[in-house]
Amino acid sequence: MSEQPWTVGEQIAAANAVALARLHAAQPQLVALRYRHEVWPELDPYTLLHAGPPITWERMCGPLRGAVVGALRLEGLARDEREALALVERGRVRFAPNHDYATVGPMTGITSHSMALFEVVDAASGTRAYCTINEGLGKVLRFGANDDSVLARLRWLRDELAPVLAAALGQGGPIDLRALIAQALAMGDELHQRNVAATSLFARLMLPRLLRTGLPAARLAAVADFLTGNDQFFLNLAMAAAKATLDTIRGIDGCSLVSAMCRNGTDFAIRVSGLGDQWFVAPANTPQGLYFPGFSAADANPDMGDSAIVECLGLGGFAMAASPAVVRFVGAGSAARGPAITAEMATITAGRSPHYQIPALDFAGVPTGIDVRKVVATGIAPLINTGIAHRTAGVGQVGAGVVRAPLACFTQALEALAARYLPPAAARR
Repeated sequence: MSEQPWTVGEQIAAANAVALARLHAAQPQLVALRYRHEVWPELDPYTLLHAGPPITWERMCGPLRGAVVGALRLEGLARDEREALALVERGRVRFAPNHDYATVGPMTGITSHSMALFEVVDAASGTRAYCTINEGLGKVLRFGANDDSVLARLRWLRDELAPVLAAALGQGGPIDLRALIAQALAMGDELHQRNVAATSLFARLMLPRLLRTGLPAARLAAVADFLTGNDQFFLNLAMAAAKATLDTIRGIDGCSLVSAMCRNGTDFAIRVSGLGDQWFVAPANTPQGLYFPGFSAADANPDMGDSAIVECLGLGGFAMAASPAVVRFVGAGSAARGPAITAEMATITAGRSPHYQIPALDFAGVPTGIDVRKVVATGIAPLINTGIAHRTAGVGQVGAGVVRAPLACFTQALEALAARYLPPAAARR
């Protein structure tokens, strides 16, 4: 772009306009369930994908280590924790971010060889994204639990639930996730901490398809029970939809919009469209919120998960005005705070979505397209809705709250943009 007779500001504005148009044009659709070994055959069973930016075993938090142990047991690579730790210590296990493989995962985000993944395709661009199936509540791998009950549930998701859902998807065309998300926003979800409406809408679409599969009634009943009993089921679909949408803006020359935000329980990181797949990393903050009885802030692990991808799209913390119930649930104040939070997030974004609208704001679109320039200029960090994990593996979720992205990530990214697009003298100033 340097050969064009534009100012740097004009170049960035033009690039951001292209990015915003792509975000608005995206039509994420659920098309299939596939297993990781089918999607990424080059990854062997000893390769584990995780949430957040790259991290070594030595720097992993307790919940992420616990999830690694659980995944190695799930894959039959270790019979117990001792054998799993021995594999890691010998350097046999390789770790890589989900984002490097078009994948996202909540909390620890572990994605292993045999896990089933939702496959979401943006009908406008063909971009594909993947996410695991939400495990439900209680002891779960995403919070670092790894006992026999956790592994039994994961095997059921892989061996029973996934094949049934895949068969049901085959009884109709792709499922329009953009339409489901838009409808759920109008019904009180913000698609991060509250997915009650979205999950219900998805179950309503799937139940007729399930019946048309002709599978035994007992198998269908178990799947229906799981769908209708797991209010957070749709979260993983929302994440995959957001990932498929945000990946359409990767690598737009000059663009200052954030294409990903994620955290691994130790580090928080962002990617910026005009800077490709470079990570800008800072220590993850600890969420502030409400704790379950018997727990306090002293128990909390720093924030984790790839789920902040939904905030990049304008959902979650950016859509608080749509979900008064969530404002109270995450301890962000009274329900009246919702519109104020959404308005604050609008000051750091490039525009508003024409599809994801908030009835309480006279159907204004959610703020979308986080601009690193605006974040640094205002000092306003993106607000993220999140679950709170205990810092010790196996304890699980201890609360829910909100967390601010560390400003240092955005400062680093802006400096990198300046170094790339400004003349050397101007960049030094």
